[in-house]
Amino acid sequence: MPPTSRRFPLPDSSTAVENTDHGHVLNPALLHHFAEPQQQQDSASLGMWIFLATEVMFFGGLFCAYLIYRRLYFPDFAAASESIDALLGGTNTAVLICSSLTVVLAVWAAQTARRSLLIGSLIITMLLGCAFLGIKAKEYKDKFEEHHVPGASFSFEHVPIPGHPDQYANPRHAEIFFSLYFIMTGLHALHMIIGLGLFTWLLIMAWKGRFTPEYHTPVEIGGLYWHFVDIVWIYLFPLLYLIDRHP
Repeated sequence: MPPTSRRFPLPDSSTAVENTDHGHVLNPALLHHFAEPQQQQDSASLGMWIFLATEVMFFGGLFCAYLIYRRLYFPDFAAASESIDALLGGTNTAVLICSSLTVVLAVWAAQTARRSLLIGSLIITMLLGCAFLGIKAKEYKDKFEEHHVPGASFSFEHVPIPGHPDQYANPRHAEIFFSLYFIMTGLHALHMIIGLGLFTWLLIMAWKGRFTPEYHTPVEIGGLYWHFVDIVWIYLFPLLYLIDRHP
């Protein structure tokens, strides 16, 4: 029986495997159940897009619940929204937009074999992600100190409704706002933490030189996930922080 070739599952840019049957050079990053690298890349991309579609449905349900209650209790939601710091929220928005830029640079660096730029872009992205979580922790700390965390200690008494100083927000309705605030921003922060874990792995692989112009699919997939998390925040910021802020 003639010898057969083996396709290794782990990528290594420094080696190549020769097919002894046909004399073809095989990509060592190509898994055995794929016919060619492009098929493997397309399958990975499709899988990520399907996963992101489930994430859209997940956050979509929360957005629908929020919009329904906002429609029912808009004055109370507006009063509750004024108690959270729009400046911190805007800063976090700018931080995530900058992190999306560094992710794009990381993908481009992987595609063009710029290893130093790839490693630097991944590190900056992770630092910006940590900055986002730090600012969010400061916001949560403020809410705990102000007793705006839903539960037995929640307090939102005698808070005037914006534009109507003689009317006060209903504490129960404001508690619904803060419940949705903590659920949506908390789940978003959890996705950020997961993204930092993924980027830590990408950084280790990039340091080892695993990504090349021929094999950089994990960087593209990780970038898609990060962009999705950023887009979710782009929706959360105006919905939670900018209710009735304009006179």
